[in-house]
Amino acid sequence: MNNKIKNEKILKRSKKDVPNDRRLRKSWYIIMNLYPNIYLNCVEEITIELLKKNNIKALILDVDNTLIDYYKNLPEEKVKWAKDLQGQGMKMYILSNTNKKEKVEKVANELEVEYKLFAKKPLKGGFLKVQKILNIKSENIAVVGDQIFTDVIGGNRCNMFTILVDPVCSKDFWHTVWKRPLEKYIKKKLVKGELNVF
Repeated sequence: MNNKIKNEKILKRSKKDVPNDRRLRKSWYIIMNLYPNIYLNCVEEITIELLKKNNIKALILDVDNTLIDYYKNLPEEKVKWAKDLQGQGMKMYILSNTNKKEKVEKVANELEVEYKLFAKKPLKGGFLKVQKILNIKSENIAVVGDQIFTDVIGGNRCNMFTILVDPVCSKDFWHTVWKRPLEKYIKKKLVKGELNVF
């Protein structure tokens, strides 16, 4: 598969990229929070080499349309991917906005990881609680998910490394559908490398 890894300079949000104009500075930070550090097709493209290169020691994983589809199917290749990374020392934790315990617990049991429900992403609380449990610095944690407005923004606000993946399937929940057109627009800019909006 063809990995869509983007412009490192922009995605690292270097201080030299911050606009000098105070009126633009706040907008810059807000807009940069929309962009992940890396955008890939699926979680299986997240390799141990990629994680080590970016000093990642743990993954915070979303569930819906990141690991499972609308019908709650967990593909075997995603289980294998998770087990392979865990076998190489990568820690994992599931953080989901859903309140459906049975659904998340089933995935967590398959992957043999802990989980937290009703995370209220993109609020920081859930991410910081998981960070405390993992006992790993924020810059050494990668947040993996299919949604910009929950996973990416939340991870960026906590100074974590963010990895955006495409949804597992096109069918979505009602509370997610309305965000997809804007996400598609941002993804097009990511693929083209058009991240500097100023």
